[in-house]
Amino acid sequence: MHTDSKPTVSVEFDGIRKSFGPVQVLHGVSFALPPGRVVGLLGENGAGKSTLMKILAGYEAPTGGELRINGQARQFQGSREAEALGIVLIHQEFNLAEDLSIADNIFLGHEKRKGLFLDDRAMHAEAAAALAQVGLQVDPATKVRRLIVAEKQLVEIAKALARRARLLIMDEPTATLTPGETERLFRLIAQLRADGVTIVYISHKLDEVERVTDEVVVMRDGRFVTREATEKLTRHQMANLMVGREIADLYPPRDPVATDRAPALRVRGFSVPGWAQQVDFEVRPGEILGFAGLVGAGRTELFEGLLGLRPASGDVQLQGQEVQLRSPRQAADRGLTYLSEDRKGKGLHVAFGLRQNLTLMALQRHAQPWLQPASERAALDAAVKDFGIRTGSLEVRAASLSGGNQQKLALAKVLHPQPKVVVLDEPTRGVDVGAKRDIYFLIQRLAREGLAVIVISSELMELIGLAHRVAVMRAGRLVATLPAEHLSEEQLIAHATGTAAPDHVPA
Repeated sequence: MHTDSKPTVSVEFDGIRKSFGPVQVLHGVSFALPPGRVVGLLGENGAGKSTLMKILAGYEAPTGGELRINGQARQFQGSREAEALGIVLIHQEFNLAEDLSIADNIFLGHEKRKGLFLDDRAMHAEAAAALAQVGLQVDPATKVRRLIVAEKQLVEIAKALARRARLLIMDEPTATLTPGETERLFRLIAQLRADGVTIVYISHKLDEVERVTDEVVVMRDGRFVTREATEKLTRHQMANLMVGREIADLYPPRDPVATDRAPALRVRGFSVPGWAQQVDFEVRPGEILGFAGLVGAGRTELFEGLLGLRPASGDVQLQGQEVQLRSPRQAADRGLTYLSEDRKGKGLHVAFGLRQNLTLMALQRHAQPWLQPASERAALDAAVKDFGIRTGSLEVRAASLSGGNQQKLALAKVLHPQPKVVVLDEPTRGVDVGAKRDIYFLIQRLAREGLAVIVISSELMELIGLAHRVAVMRAGRLVATLPAEHLSEEQLIAHATGTAAPDHVPA
């Protein structure tokens, strides 16, 4: 860590406005970011948080108003100008070149040279030091595409540290991290704060905001709402300020599961080489089955194997029939669909329109025999109403939606083929508390309609609030399945880490 005296960065937003064509997304936002503080920036998806931070980091230019850095008006021509002043944004959606090494990514556009040649040795050494700061024990020469999602998140943080940030913007930094990695990040934030670094912490995990920030700024609908010392607000008050109304009951009540119904999905002795060994589980119609475990436990890879995306072996029954699934298309035809945790990489084609995304998995329904745009539009109209997707126009690309609305569109897409079993991998990752509640009640509605729902989540309270049972994986094995009445964070963590007492492990 840099302990020598370094310049601080103070920021003032004065009447910042931003429009994209006819749509105004920031309406005269004014507040200051004092140096050496950790400020939580809160708001629903679409509140304008990310747009404001992109203006600060040089990725967007304001339509009006003034940005002042250390008392001087600035309008950056690009992110390089902002980085030259020590202002660095860690993107929520990874900004990494998959085919380059970790070291190459960390220094991309900022390469070190020795004369006419790149100084690979120096970059490798500095990259290794930055990785050590964030606790990632991986060779800097490793290609980024070989990393799992959580490791890519740590590379993004290491990249910002290597650029000597004096104002660091963290957008959902713990979305993919394990509890241990999150604790290391919090220690790192404390060290940076002590070194005079200003940190803007954007997160929908209000327990984290409560723990690591000095104060919170709340935005809503592109406007500044309030600024308060963190200690003066409860999490419930934060949530209410974000959505502009009282939020009651984040989780829906559980409906009972008919135990006399045959399982919709039964898996026996299922293995995915290198990731899962001899996994047994089943889920019934109307049931919500959670899957917990640390990053790397094999949860996602298990279901990728089930869908034919990875080599796998074992017995699988769908609706009482033995199946061998070779592809997600075949799985969807048999009644099993899967929503990836990687919303933009695998869940949606963000460059496509809403209509094309929605109907992609069930095109045959809209072809008679040629594709019928009117049929697709009718399906989109219904999905927008049914899933509460907020958009100014139905003709925009998926990339223009906020994170929560993208997730709702992705949910609508995997449900459009009318499956009997749906697997939702991190369904609320990176979405705000209002959208989370909408998704939780949607999941309950799916179960009530008779679907078997599997929810893979790193948020333990989410599983405790939603699931009828939670299966816990550790190191590729399913080590426990706990009923709702026995669910607690302590029990789930104990099984996930291997510290549970033997008499607590179900037979």
